[in-house]
Amino acid sequence: MSLSAYDLVVIGAGPGGYVAAARAADLGMKVACVDKGWLGGTCLQVGCIPSKALLEASHHWAQLQDGLDDQGIVVGDLQLDLAAMMARKNKIVDTMTKGVGALFKGKGVDYVEGMASLTGSGGVAVEGVGELQAKRVLLATGSSPVELPDLPFDGSRVLSSTEVLSLDAVPDKMVVIGAGAIGLEMGSVWSRLGTEVEIVEFMDVALPGSDADISQQVQRTLKRQGMSFRLSTLAVGAEVQDTGLQLRLAKRDSDEIETVDCDCVLVSVGRRPHTAGLGLEAAGVALTERGFVTVDNDYRTTADGVYAIGDVTPGPMLAHKAEAEGVAVVERMAGMGSSINYDAIPSVVYTYPEVASVGQSEAAARESGFEVRTGTHLFRANARAHSMNCIDGFVKVVADADSDRLLGVHIFGPQASHLIAEAVVAMEFGGSAEDLARTVHAHPSLSEVVREAAAAATA
Repeated sequence: MSLSAYDLVVIGAGPGGYVAAARAADLGMKVACVDKGWLGGTCLQVGCIPSKALLEASHHWAQLQDGLDDQGIVVGDLQLDLAAMMARKNKIVDTMTKGVGALFKGKGVDYVEGMASLTGSGGVAVEGVGELQAKRVLLATGSSPVELPDLPFDGSRVLSSTEVLSLDAVPDKMVVIGAGAIGLEMGSVWSRLGTEVEIVEFMDVALPGSDADISQQVQRTLKRQGMSFRLSTLAVGAEVQDTGLQLRLAKRDSDEIETVDCDCVLVSVGRRPHTAGLGLEAAGVALTERGFVTVDNDYRTTADGVYAIGDVTPGPMLAHKAEAEGVAVVERMAGMGSSINYDAIPSVVYTYPEVASVGQSEAAARESGFEVRTGTHLFRANARAHSMNCIDGFVKVVADADSDRLLGVHIFGPQASHLIAEAVVAMEFGGSAEDLARTVHAHPSLSEVVREAAAAATA
């Protein structure tokens, strides 16, 4: 490969990096993308995609375990083949990885495998390859799991979100530290497959930061599915035993220690930006107090010609946010007036039912100074939900009481990840609750619950 000068060198081939590289090539730039060997990044290799494969498979297993007799489907002897389930997951990852490689080939993006660092002279040093010269460099290096000081990862008993995707046997008991998206999703997978799952959360609610009504309903539903919760509790250490771990827990407002025996612990307390080994300080790239790369509205860092997007910068750590920033940053490099509405970025938790939201919760909207109106509607009142045998949950719409402008939409229910899209579009265009309520929705469909909730917010 020629190491001649590039218009853009992207460090990181995750959702932000590979999308940015492809879009830059579309715009006529000569582009190289450097990565340690994980095409698609954490999301594709050990995150979003493999976890969804396991969530889907485990959901089918749970449905069959619960029985479909009321639908006229009588199932005989069931057998779980965990190895086959993992093989399917790996095949999906492999297929999508090859897709990213084919995308690069089709766009003319040079993919360089190796560890990269900034040289401070407009170059990117790639271990084992050499130095790439670039007019601009884009940091899209993503993030990595946060490790607890008292519970360091060991890959077998104390697990990160990486190892929990590849267990070779179903544990008898798993404790999950952190009731956020990763904790609830992976807790759901193993609970469905037969593991006793206990969720430990430092805050006093599951899914901290979500709308309070949603959080409460999610916790109630997951309890019915067999998961248990210890809220306002933190893990303070663990002792490795022959057959597992003895975990030490403490209530947030107490020094009293409780012990819990388990086979393994999943630590899912967040992620930190990946900045180590990139030569940022020497290159003049400043970091925030929390270790994120400092960027301006054009995604420029404090070093000339160096840009950054995605998890390595402040904001929600979401693959689709990184993708949008990847497009926006290279279009701005090309002189286009691209922008992102950060108030209209959806988030999803892929439990069953799913959780999806966009915009502000009711409490956050009130704290922002808005007088708000809210409207809710239950999936239990929807015919399509009954036909799908999934009637848990509701849609909640939060609107400005003065202008009726949508401030937030929150969904807990079947296919919430799909239903949230119309709310995102409506908010992107500054739409009102009445706009949603007066838009004709297909019948019968789950989307009618969104319309009914919006109508309730305008009443």
